[in-house]
Amino acid sequence: MAEDESEDEEPAVELGTGEPVDGVPLAQVSARLMWGAKKSYIQQREGDTVVRTPDGPQELGDVLDEVEETYFQRRQEFEEAVREVVGTGPVPLAE
Repeated sequence: MAEDESEDEEPAVELGTGEPVDGVPLAQVSARLMWGAKKSYIQQREGDTVVRTPDGPQELGDVLDEVEETYFQRRQEFEEAVREVVGTGPVPLAE
């Protein structure tokens, strides 16, 4: 494909000015951390971070209080443990 052809194409996903959503995605938080990580380290570093959940925004520290695991070898283990507490599904829009 020629360079000038790519400039004429529309973006694959159009970003709009839709309704805001409170909190940050869990994946954004887990991307900022190094793995393996102790739960206490995550609580200290990211505990005040508000994450998006199906029940509305929640502080990650409060969610982690309900998680039984104390160490996460991989990012996926952490995200799975958090999702077991908060659930999965659509995230409500900000009010």
